[in-house]
Amino acid sequence: MHLLRTFLRPGWLLSTVLVVAFAAACFLVLAPWQLGKSSDTEHRNDLIRTATETSAVPLSDLVAAGAPLDTDTEWREVTLTGNYLPEEQVLMRLRSVAERPAAEIVTPFRLAGTDRTVLVDRGWIRPEADSSIQVPAPPTEQVTIHARLRKSEGTTEGKEPRIEDGRLTAYTVDSAAISTASGLALDPFYAQLVPDQPGGLGTIDLPQLESGPYLSYGLQWLAFGIMAPLGIAYFVWAEVKHRRALRRSADGDETEVVAEDTFDDTRAGERRRIRDDLRAASADDAAAAPEPGPAVAVDIPDDDVKAKLARRYGR
Repeated sequence: MHLLRTFLRPGWLLSTVLVVAFAAACFLVLAPWQLGKSSDTEHRNDLIRTATETSAVPLSDLVAAGAPLDTDTEWREVTLTGNYLPEEQVLMRLRSVAERPAAEIVTPFRLAGTDRTVLVDRGWIRPEADSSIQVPAPPTEQVTIHARLRKSEGTTEGKEPRIEDGRLTAYTVDSAAISTASGLALDPFYAQLVPDQPGGLGTIDLPQLESGPYLSYGLQWLAFGIMAPLGIAYFVWAEVKHRRALRRSADGDETEVVAEDTFDDTRAGERRRIRDDLRAASADDAAAAPEPGPAVAVDIPDDDVKAKLARRYGR
């Protein structure tokens, strides 16, 4: 019962709660987060491998007008025939290529014979020395381009597209936000030009096909989630073992003290009995002695003394 009260103290209870919370976070949040990113990366890699091994098809064969992009068709190469709309193009700021500042140019592309318009990422350009950006104009005539389908990136609140220096700018390629800002009806995805296309700028390379560290991170969080309860269990076991050792030590010391006291009491009692017997013998001798008279030297042989002591003490 005393041991149970020990583990009900605030320190032990708080430690247990923290360990349980940490283990739950590892199993329910942190590990799934990293393993999910690993799965997403592997899925993206599979899509890119499939896309690079598949021939280009017309856009209408994969995505109907106004329909959302199927995630399994992302990165597929499609062909589009129509015209660029340079007066509606968008400058994408705060981009980086080869660890250097860059800007991407996204230009609406209207398909020939339809009113269907798709955002096309033409690629990147470097700012001038004075930080100005000179955007090469796209072809004005009808062209056929090859591009890869991409999902819209979405927009963070406060980072919506806006007009700067008479030019529509944005931070992300979000077809819905750009449609609202420009007034154009755009399909809910965009297309990224492959190399050597009409109107193309600096080529945006495909992502490298690597898994990244997410799988190992996820496994590490799982290991931490297992180790944390094992750690608190070890400390509980160590505490129990320590208290048992202290109890055994205390019991041993008490037994030793009792034994020593008993031994001391036996010897002291024997000494007391000897002293009492000697006093009694002395009293008997005194009672049997004659009345004092003239001093007479009496010679008592040593053998008589020894015999008397032997009779009295059995020795």
